[in-house]
Amino acid sequence: MDAPLESQLQDREEDDPTRPKPSPPCRLVIFGGGGDLTRRLLIPAIYNLVCAGLLDDDFGIVAVDWAELTTEALRDQLEETMREFVAQRKANAVTLQEEAWDWLDRRVSYLRGSFDDAETYKQLDVLCGPVNCVYYLAVASRFFGTIVSQLDAAGLTREDGQFRRVVVEKPFGSDLASARALNVKLRASLAESQIYRIDHYLGKETVQNILALRFSNGFFEPLWNRQNIDHVQITAAETVGVERRGRFYEGTGALRDMVPNHIMQLLAMVAMEAPTSFDADAVRDEKSKVMVATHQLDWRDTVRGQYTPGTIAGRPMVGYREEPDVSPDSGTETFAALKLNIDNWRWAGVPFYLRTGKRLTQRKTEIAVHFKQAPYALFRDTPVDKLTPNIMVLQIQPSEGVTMQFSAKMPGPVVKLGGVRMKFDYADWFQEGPSTGYETLIYDCLIGDATLFQRADNVEAGWNVVQPALDAWADGMGDLRFYDAGRAGPDDADALLTRDGRHWLRLTS
Repeated sequence: MDAPLESQLQDREEDDPTRPKPSPPCRLVIFGGGGDLTRRLLIPAIYNLVCAGLLDDDFGIVAVDWAELTTEALRDQLEETMREFVAQRKANAVTLQEEAWDWLDRRVSYLRGSFDDAETYKQLDVLCGPVNCVYYLAVASRFFGTIVSQLDAAGLTREDGQFRRVVVEKPFGSDLASARALNVKLRASLAESQIYRIDHYLGKETVQNILALRFSNGFFEPLWNRQNIDHVQITAAETVGVERRGRFYEGTGALRDMVPNHIMQLLAMVAMEAPTSFDADAVRDEKSKVMVATHQLDWRDTVRGQYTPGTIAGRPMVGYREEPDVSPDSGTETFAALKLNIDNWRWAGVPFYLRTGKRLTQRKTEIAVHFKQAPYALFRDTPVDKLTPNIMVLQIQPSEGVTMQFSAKMPGPVVKLGGVRMKFDYADWFQEGPSTGYETLIYDCLIGDATLFQRADNVEAGWNVVQPALDAWADGMGDLRFYDAGRAGPDDADALLTRDGRHWLRLTS
């Protein structure tokens, strides 16, 4: 391997005992290394790790794909993408660190081969040698089992003094049965400790901060229960449509795409009990308990919708059925709203309302914790509906932070209440470097920290919650509702809460 970067990249802040150490020597083998995920997210994330001094000098990338590329051609493509990535962030004074990029560029190699050809894995064995390896499956899910079986047959999953780990991108199955089958297939060749099921939502700072907020602050956790919380809303809204994924989305839909993985993980982080430590299995044990305690979804507590033509930010949008590779009479949902209940001591009687959709009025992912109304006898001359609800909002994207909403007396001789907000933005309080959301996850995989990765039982528990609704929808229950692109979803989604005397937070800035 080449000489290390200059000292500012490897030795900065050596006196800080909390600063993470560089990862061990390793080869990162990316199956699908010539694809979009690698160019847009993985390589920029790895570059950011280089700039942070978090990669060992004996680090290398082997990109495996079937495309007719050379190592030099792939390097040229990756550099072009990196310069575009940096150019998009000029407003934040981000520039390409040439020395860091050259360091990474020299460590990229390309292996052309078919994923089901044993010869590909023989060549891979020669390229990597007897070193630590992380195999990243940046491919369609239909290749997961094939690649893992071939790695095992070639002896590339055996750990003889070095680690061998496999990173699996979602989807982790398309229903409960297929998720179980995939787990069986993976564990036929790998130990559970070798499998890293990645969910990029868990790389978001605010998601990771949920546990810190809850368990490191003495004034949050005593309130985090059914005595004080009325309900919780989790929203994952997008303004984009299905774009070029029409064929994939037709067989998936909003519920499968988002709820069993992304949104159930957010729910688990909010609702879990304090783990005995931040050890990976201790955290994932508590997540699993929450999902097991979550009632299976009743289709009558769901709303499924599909976007029709509309307008977003003044631009006309076609309906879902007019998107490329979508059936003109498609019944696939692009929006799902649902109500869940958790049957344990902390959350009994506290509903969790979840919604996710495409072509909505605003891009926003957030968790809103609605506290119970304070006794208002003291303010009997103030209309109850004008008392400001106490809401804590954990904002995950597009910006990351926390907002607290509460009542305060307005200036003047008369006792009159007004709503106020306190807002904490990560960008205002902490100096953040450029991020794709994958940096922490890749680094954790390299150092063997599985805390932010899903375990087999977590995956299956998430599918178990939604499976009854999927079955009911397949049997024709739960009519498909339509909404104009640019709205917050179908009207029936509002009715899901109004029947309980509640309402969604508005999807506006």
